[in-house]
Amino acid sequence: MRSSTPADQQVILARRVARASFIGTTIEWYDFFIYATAAALVFGPQFFPTGSSVASTLAAYSTLAVGFIARPIGGVIMGHFGDRVGRKRLLVFSLMLMGAATFLIGLLPSFATIGVWAPILLVLLRFAQGIGVGGEWGGAVLMAVEHAPPKKRTFYGSFPQMGLPAGIIVSNVVFLIISLFVTSEQFTAWGWRIPFLLSAALVLFGLVMRLRIMESPEFAAVKDSGHVARQPLVELVRRHPKQLLLTSGASIAAPALGYLVLVYLLDYGTTELSLSRTTMLTLIIVGSVTWMAVVGGSAVLADRIGRKPVFLGGAVLATVWSVPFFLLIDTAQPVIMALAIIIATTGVATMAGPQAALIADVFPVRIRYSGTSSAYQVGSVLGGAVAPLAATALFAAYDSSLPIGIYMAVMGLITLVSMAPLTLPVATASSSSSSSSSSSSSSSSSSEALT
Repeated sequence: MRSSTPADQQVILARRVARASFIGTTIEWYDFFIYATAAALVFGPQFFPTGSSVASTLAAYSTLAVGFIARPIGGVIMGHFGDRVGRKRLLVFSLMLMGAATFLIGLLPSFATIGVWAPILLVLLRFAQGIGVGGEWGGAVLMAVEHAPPKKRTFYGSFPQMGLPAGIIVSNVVFLIISLFVTSEQFTAWGWRIPFLLSAALVLFGLVMRLRIMESPEFAAVKDSGHVARQPLVELVRRHPKQLLLTSGASIAAPALGYLVLVYLLDYGTTELSLSRTTMLTLIIVGSVTWMAVVGGSAVLADRIGRKPVFLGGAVLATVWSVPFFLLIDTAQPVIMALAIIIATTGVATMAGPQAALIADVFPVRIRYSGTSSAYQVGSVLGGAVAPLAATALFAAYDSSLPIGIYMAVMGLITLVSMAPLTLPVATASSSSSSSSSSSSSSSSSSEALT
């Protein structure tokens, strides 16, 4: 029987890290999205009783924005320490922080019980969630990409990306199951808390997975060479401002369109289209399954033909489909709505597949955690944080979904404009060790054009 070669061992380790990254990000996004689902369904009357359903919904959605605002802060903090002490430690910390905040939300008394302290504590816990998930993405992506075989960096980097729709699927399945076994009154009173309390068991499982993996070999090489960045964020802003600006802009459309499809649509379908919560949750699960499958497929394609053309193809689809999307949604016919959602999530997922490796390889290893986290989280704030609020306000002002569709198209155009000039040199996997020792300069001596 043939003994395993170093290449075989690298593949085995890469797969183990990819699985751990997928499971960890799934749990983190489960925690993040059960909040979004609860905000759409129950948080308004539970924590922000205003007498106006629109005002109550807007108040609940505003706490979503708090989580998004915290995400770049978490990205900066964990990016700094991730570039100084390692990726693994920060991933473990982010999962623990997210899990604790989510579990405590499940125990939080409502406004009727403790008054104004209820929304205050909810906002603080949502902020902690944002800090946790803000540092999660960059670390999980880098662990997957930096462990990957050279010709499959995009594919392995897509595993954390698949964790996002997987988290949505798990969160919505849990809410769907609960909705089937409790009445609407019971769900509003206490049933919504169950998904938050279940987080404790999921986090424990995720921690076991993460504690078993090894540190990134590319970061280890930087650390061994003595070229760890003292101030990663300062170096990032001073030496790579264009890369940071363009990758941030390129990261806007996917979260904006994703949150409109998978978060805002839940409230829109139940309130404006008078569809049942079960129907809407089922449609969102269908979209999430499509999203997860297309992420993997687009990543495989990107490893073959290049990351940039695949990403741009997804951005074009998401942009041109924005207005037709809502025209089909407004039919209130579940089959037609499912088609609209599948096409929309295909566009978003085609961007998400190559996105992780694309952004990661723009930045030198020594500041890569800071660079990837900052770009992704800034894009998420400008895209995902504002989208549900903007959509709610636009519909209230115009009583039509057309302005929302136009808003979605504008988000897609911003990403297209940002991605188009992004043809910057990046360090190859094979040159990671050499780029580590010379990464104090703007680029490595061994580089390739971003394709």
